[in-house]
Amino acid sequence: MKERVLVAGFGSIGRRHARLLAERDNLSVEWCEISDDMLKLAEKEAPAPAKIFRDFSEAVESSPDFLVIATPQNLHCSQALLALDAGIPILCEKPLSDNLRDAARIAERVQESGVPFTVGFQSHFSVGHQRMRNLVRSGALGEIRHFHCRVGSYITLENSRSRYQSKTIGALIQDYSHQPDLAYWILNQIPSELIARGLVTRSVPLWAEPNLLSVDFLYPTELLGTLHLNYLQMPQRHHYEILGDEGWVFFDADVGEIQIGNRIDRRIFKEEVSVERDELYRLEHQAFFDTAAGRRTAESPADQGLVSVAVAEATVRSWQTGQPVSMSDLLNSHPPSALDETDARSNEPDNIDSGTNCVSLQAGGR
Repeated sequence: MKERVLVAGFGSIGRRHARLLAERDNLSVEWCEISDDMLKLAEKEAPAPAKIFRDFSEAVESSPDFLVIATPQNLHCSQALLALDAGIPILCEKPLSDNLRDAARIAERVQESGVPFTVGFQSHFSVGHQRMRNLVRSGALGEIRHFHCRVGSYITLENSRSRYQSKTIGALIQDYSHQPDLAYWILNQIPSELIARGLVTRSVPLWAEPNLLSVDFLYPTELLGTLHLNYLQMPQRHHYEILGDEGWVFFDADVGEIQIGNRIDRRIFKEEVSVERDELYRLEHQAFFDTAAGRRTAESPADQGLVSVAVAEATVRSWQTGQPVSMSDLLNSHPPSALDETDARSNEPDNIDSGTNCVSLQAGGR
């Protein structure tokens, strides 16, 4: 008998999950979505589902074997808590929540329930990011002194069906929560403080508040980090750079090229890596099912998902006030109970809402 997997929310990410999960012969894929427009889009992109639910509570009460939450992030808390109480293993799309308080509630409930839960940071399965992480962890670059990430993508706004970004303060840092998560996952350190500066420009047809962010991170060790995000750049730009005492690595995630510089050889070595997005989701799905079956630990546990939510919250606060924000104070106010700052490794890659925003149980896509 096939196992049932429920996909809730049919924005572009939910549709991708549904399409790729339907490739697996052992699964019966079911949908949960309130929007007729989103369902019409899904019907064009993915095989017909075994069943369609319009109400999330009803869908959970039907006891699916697995749940993929791909709804807007302000719904993640209420939906995750309901499904955790029902004992359903969950793959929750990033970010864990739109605010740290709700994210901490999810992480606490995961710990209490013991239900398998992972956050959808499929970039952990990227060969390029794994290569960077291995270089850092092996010591090949020496002591790490700087991490930089840049993502500019106006197409994110063009592809958004709901245009929630125009109504959500700080949607930019929430949409790109992969980047602070990757900094944490690769460097194995949480910033002690950050300061953010942002701009809101209406010189383009689609915009958000802000649509350009520059964030500086200060770490407890002799390490600095910078993050640049924008909803302006076309064609898009997406790259990472890590600088150490003995070498550096640069990853262009748009073209799939890694460059590695070595102080001793004074040469630049180039490598080509795959950047095919569907394959990242397939690997993420397999890791999730392996986690649910007890064959491995979660690649991105809920407590580690708190870090990127805290970075997003601190970034918006700093941008609005013009002042630095202590990440230590912020995380201490919502302590991730199982988070060990000195060990964010999870699974090493092989070589190569009370009074909060838990407001709705409906399942609309982003």
